[in-house]
Amino acid sequence: MRGKFLTLEGGEGAGKSTNLRFIEHYLQQQGIDLVITREPGGTELGEAIRGLLLDKQYKTMTASCELLLMFAARAQHIETLIKPALAAGKWVVSDRFTDATYAYQGAARGLGFDRIAPIEDWVQQGFSPDCTFVFDLPVEIGMQRVAQRGNEVDRFEQEQLAFFEAVRQAYLLRASRSAERYCVLDAAQPLEAVQIHIKNQLNRLIEQ
Repeated sequence: MRGKFLTLEGGEGAGKSTNLRFIEHYLQQQGIDLVITREPGGTELGEAIRGLLLDKQYKTMTASCELLLMFAARAQHIETLIKPALAAGKWVVSDRFTDATYAYQGAARGLGFDRIAPIEDWVQQGFSPDCTFVFDLPVEIGMQRVAQRGNEVDRFEQEQLAFFEAVRQAYLLRASRSAERYCVLDAAQPLEAVQIHIKNQLNRLIEQ
């Protein structure tokens, strides 16, 4: 039986990493064999591309170059990690996937959804997640959380608030257009409340 493919999306500081660990632990408790991965990245080649994309020294990287690098990493990710794991009956949980490309490169970088859709069709050939969790959070709160981590910011995290507001609105727009695939969570709630919603959605997916 094919496994399920889950993705986590959201702006900076929305709690994806924390809740990814929660999802991993909960699914393991249910006896589900799973693979945790991320984008860009997930494979040796993908992680090398991730290094290029996040490195602040590449300030002159164009939006089109950024877009194509994202899909180059994704093509490798899908064919060598995600699809084989699903075929083996494992669940795959990814920190970001194609929705992030629409939000960051399509909306925030201004390339537009129409530029991205043909590349998605070519690379993915209709392949998409079974469920996407969107952690929605006001941008100001998210950036406060990022600042509180005290870590050095990467090439994306150093963008301005308007950039991240465009990201947020793109996620909400995509979720509104395909409500059956998305689970939008109010990430400003206490963590326990967020995770109750996550657990309820996971239980529905397990029962399917």
